[in-house]
Amino acid sequence: MRGDRMSDLTLTKIRLRNGAWEGRLTGAPTTGKRPDIRVTHLDQPVPDVELVEGTDSSFWTLTIPVPDYAIADGVQTFLIVDGETETKLGDFTLIAGESVPDDLRAEVELLRAELDMLKRAFRRHCLETS
Repeated sequence: MRGDRMSDLTLTKIRLRNGAWEGRLTGAPTTGKRPDIRVTHLDQPVPDVELVEGTDSSFWTLTIPVPDYAIADGVQTFLIVDGETETKLGDFTLIAGESVPDDLRAEVELLRAELDMLKRAFRRHCLETS
């Protein structure tokens, strides 16, 4: 029955580059049956998702192109689901434009940038006073 069992699939992120998220899917039956992977953004299916079987049938490569309309201000979240069991396998998030004031990740990045600036200023001060 759908939705009441866990997926045997495991999704591991490879990278996000050139406008596409890439991951490796393992745990699929080796019978050549294509896993039913669904990717959504704002509860709508993401077009042009590719799932390519690996060379030794032990994995599949998942490529999710980021649609142009998803490159926008704010936080954009993509959900990756095993369509057979309706189990969430993973997700990824894009953040662009003005940072959301309550977004902890944006605050941490801002703190890191300020800390780097202070470290450079402190090192410069130490060199000048020695």
